[in-house]
Amino acid sequence: MDFEHYEDAFTKEAIKMGYSPQDIEHCLDYAEILFSNDVPVIYNSSHLSGLVGYKKEYLKKAALHTKYFYRDFEILKKNGKKRQISEPLPSLKEIQQWILKNILYKRRVSPFAKAYRPKVSLIENLKFHKNQPKVFTLDLENFFPSISFESVEKIFVDLGYTKALSDLLAKLCTRDGSLPQGAPSSPHLSNLIFEDADTSISEYCIQRKIRYTRYADDLSFSGDFDESEMLDKATEIVQKLELKINTSKTKLMTPDRRQTVTGIVVNEKPQVVFHKRNELRQAMYYIKKFGIDEHREYKEINQANFLEHLLGKINFVVQINPKDEEFIAYKSYLIDLKKKRDSKINRTEQLWI
Repeated sequence: MDFEHYEDAFTKEAIKMGYSPQDIEHCLDYAEILFSNDVPVIYNSSHLSGLVGYKKEYLKKAALHTKYFYRDFEILKKNGKKRQISEPLPSLKEIQQWILKNILYKRRVSPFAKAYRPKVSLIENLKFHKNQPKVFTLDLENFFPSISFESVEKIFVDLGYTKALSDLLAKLCTRDGSLPQGAPSSPHLSNLIFEDADTSISEYCIQRKIRYTRYADDLSFSGDFDESEMLDKATEIVQKLELKINTSKTKLMTPDRRQTVTGIVVNEKPQVVFHKRNELRQAMYYIKKFGIDEHREYKEINQANFLEHLLGKINFVVQINPKDEEFIAYKSYLIDLKKKRDSKINRTEQLWI
């Protein structure tokens, strides 16, 4: 429906409900802005309630008492430290997914942001930095927790929503005043909030022929440039968002050493780092020699979907380097193993029927 049809339908219905001409004009002026931004017209919390399929009282409770609507747990990071995950309860997650699909995805993010974008793979972040004189990487400290409620609220205000509705939408997408790591809406919101910073950094880089991409909280630069000046400029820009560069994770990599971007080697061709490839290579050696069940028993692996998990890791290696014949062969071997296992399970099940 275009705005003209909406205007006509709304006016007829509003007249029936006794709206004054001034009220109708006010509503249509508001709706036209939202139409221009290709987002749903939402007038108030009652209207939002009907769209997401949850009572207004539930929305207000979820917005005001956020800690009761999340499940907290920790996962281990690569460096051995723990990262806290705040996973929303299924009902709130469903509301966040509605906001993501119907509102947030309607606004484009910077082309320099390579993470959390539908149909954009990790390869997009790697190909720009292949075989460069320098690769310089920076890490944003506590990325999601550092993004404030006010920054999230501004996204909805800029789209044209009222202050009251923007406040409610932002509270439904935040927890304790920041982005929760675990909410489906958080990744895209982080890209939208960092858009101005991406633009400022990319303009600086384009002028100096520096290649720039950002994958979530990882900023990657490559080419021939002064890394100290680049660090100062990036620090200055991100500070405007009240974000910080984690100086302990700053890396400068030249061609005489391994150059990595988001954990992937990019010197001559994208490649998963050696120690991870070697771990997979060893696992495949023992599986081929002794069998997958024997390997699991010897290594005390209790993971029920170990075969699928291993296949996923090898798939990732092949995705990064589609010409890796060694790992293509491993992938083929595991697929055949999986087919045989599934066939055996099916035959066993049929005997019980």
